[in-house]
Amino acid sequence: MKSELHFDLLFRALTESRSLHACGGPTYQVIQTAANELLEQCAVREASPKPFRFGPFGELAFSYHAMGTRDTVHLFGLDELILFAFYWANRGRYRRTLDIGANVGLHSIIMSRCGFSVTAFEPDPTHFTWLKENLRLNQIRTVQPIQAAVSDHTGQEEFVRVLGNTTGSHLAGMKDAYGELERFPVRVEDISSLVAEVDLMKIDAEGHEPEILFAVPAATWGKCDAVLEVGSVKNAERIFNHFHKIGVHMFAQKIGWNRVQHLDQVPTSHREGSLFISSRAEMLPNP
Repeated sequence: MKSELHFDLLFRALTESRSLHACGGPTYQVIQTAANELLEQCAVREASPKPFRFGPFGELAFSYHAMGTRDTVHLFGLDELILFAFYWANRGRYRRTLDIGANVGLHSIIMSRCGFSVTAFEPDPTHFTWLKENLRLNQIRTVQPIQAAVSDHTGQEEFVRVLGNTTGSHLAGMKDAYGELERFPVRVEDISSLVAEVDLMKIDAEGHEPEILFAVPAATWGKCDAVLEVGSVKNAERIFNHFHKIGVHMFAQKIGWNRVQHLDQVPTSHREGSLFISSRAEMLPNP
């Protein structure tokens, strides 16, 4: 059976197995192993990208880059594939999206292939160059790339590039940083000026998620959803308290995308999967 058919089956399985998405469970581990084997068949580690059929998203050409101890292959992890399945299952529901912390553009490309109009923010100039390269390779015209971070204000902030793992680079003060670092100023954009026409936000801001979420006008949550990583116990508590107070619901991958009722159900790191935020009374169909 060809790898493209395997990818079709993989995304169908992810769509139909929402309650089994909790990280570390037996079904999760089986699907993760199958996904890794499929990626190896597609030569995603080669310097010159060769297009391969990525399930319902069509032909994908994705340039390989090392990013310290991680590389672009890690961007195809199972938790990311689960989100791609979510985008696809809800492609008729969303139209305009933000990709905050776009890295090298994989989420933006997938969202574009779902018919979304995407604005992609990435502050690291090296990653931003690779993002634009990937948009070009895949002939993507519905993604607007912007070299900036997103925050609760407009201006300039110090950015910390973690050379040992540039996927963990971040605005200064948002997380502990170790090893060899580079520091330089980056532009930041105020989230409150970006969300007026948006109905979905994907946020991967390396510890800065609360500042972004709390600056979103409360009325916006009546028409806009968000999916994000929660990077720490402290941020989990802050996010839980904020949305509990304003009456906006949270749904966590770690509990099979059921509605969060207690703080301990909120993920506290990427190892526990993503958090979905929405004013809807229940999780959208089929993440």
